[in-house]
Amino acid sequence: MFPPCDGTDGPTDCCRCFSGDNGGFHGDSRTVWDEKNCPHCGKSDPSSSSYCSFLSSDSRYGKDWEKLRRCVAAAIKGFAIGAGLKGGLAAFSILARLRRGRSSSAKAGAVPNSEAIAIGIKETLRYGLFFGTFAGTFVSIDECIAALGGHRRTAKWRALLAGLIAGPSMLLTGPNTQHTSLAIYILMRAAVLASRCGIKSKRFGRICKPLTWAHGDIFLMCLSSSQILSAYLLERDSLPRSYKSFLDKHSGKDSVILQGIKEIACGMPFTNLEGIEKYYKSKGVDIKLDPQMKVPCSIIHEHQSCGAHIISFFIQAYGRALPVYVPVYFIPALIVHRLDLLKRSNTICGKGLLGTARSSLFLSAYCSSVWFWTCFLFRIFKWCNIPMVAMGTFPTGLALAIEKKSRRMEISLYCFARAIESFFMCMVKAGLLPWPKRVKRADVVIFSLSTAIIMHCYAQEREVFRSKYLNVLDWVFGVPPMTCETPRCKNS
Repeated sequence: MFPPCDGTDGPTDCCRCFSGDNGGFHGDSRTVWDEKNCPHCGKSDPSSSSYCSFLSSDSRYGKDWEKLRRCVAAAIKGFAIGAGLKGGLAAFSILARLRRGRSSSAKAGAVPNSEAIAIGIKETLRYGLFFGTFAGTFVSIDECIAALGGHRRTAKWRALLAGLIAGPSMLLTGPNTQHTSLAIYILMRAAVLASRCGIKSKRFGRICKPLTWAHGDIFLMCLSSSQILSAYLLERDSLPRSYKSFLDKHSGKDSVILQGIKEIACGMPFTNLEGIEKYYKSKGVDIKLDPQMKVPCSIIHEHQSCGAHIISFFIQAYGRALPVYVPVYFIPALIVHRLDLLKRSNTICGKGLLGTARSSLFLSAYCSSVWFWTCFLFRIFKWCNIPMVAMGTFPTGLALAIEKKSRRMEISLYCFARAIESFFMCMVKAGLLPWPKRVKRADVVIFSLSTAIIMHCYAQEREVFRSKYLNVLDWVFGVPPMTCETPRCKNS
């Protein structure tokens, strides 16, 4: 605390009471400076008043510049994250195409490599603009509302409104590009954060208590797997094209094999057994399939036994899973641990390699268990139908127990979002649910409502976030000041 100003120490000391601990502007509109009198001592000094007015205008200019800098920085960082994530995925996809050579682009209807590169660059820029606009819009709205309505007065609802207004930036990815899966996933994340707030609430704590079940993430994964994998085998069109391509790669089975499994499970007559036989013949296996078969084991793994097939499939699946998780672990490490990368490079790289190996083990075990459990049930009951497929794909979610605990909920929510979308698509196709034609961009509406909840939790309930996600959000949006650090709180 500075000593009282008596007007005899000159203008510099007099202004200590203005710019120090006893008030000042600091963005508080209640603090009024009278150019004739010092607000602390009440004495007038023309020279000191003019000097303090100069400092106050300079302080205001600094505060305004800091707000503008935060908005621009958020937009740039958001663009970097969006373009980095989408560009990394596009780069790995293009490298995979180039490694396969001309055979991939020579297929009928295949996109040429040059066009694939152009599409990858365009998608990278679109997602960069999407994330950059979202971050910049959120921070700009947040700062504008705080400046107009007061920081503490609008603290309880400002981030909620800013997140809602920033949500439609998703349209920058393409006016005709639907992102239903992404919107549902963000909605799941918002529901998790809201449930965490409810758990620590005195009013809703008892209602949300079942959400604290230790293995709820694994159960959710089993539930999601039953829908996703059943739909993949029986109703492939209900899954997004990109996700279907991912499953095509890691299922390790050709489309003619999947079609044969669908036909026997749905009780349909076989239409392409010769195609399956030709496929295995191209692999060096001569097989003759029985049109009267009751279980599809011979379709799935030809002459191999079920046990031998699972072992050989697991080894191949692990090799397919490794390239998936290298960017998942090392790209975020470059962002989050960018400052400590040179100091603790061995520790960071070691954790990245361990995480990659562990997650690859999960994915390979997950894909292998699909064929293990279905073959197991088919052999026991000597029958294959739709309920049997749903039952056989349910326990595949148990493979999630291999993953690190902190990642289980993320994976289960991601899959649950895909499962919800697939379920409703199946219901619509079966005629049990009318297609909502009135809302053309329901994904944007869902995304905006979800981001409003998430950003509100970020500003008001920061403890419900995990530290690594909170660090990323703080880096992009800037750490929101705590209530006790606001100017009015300090002046009170």
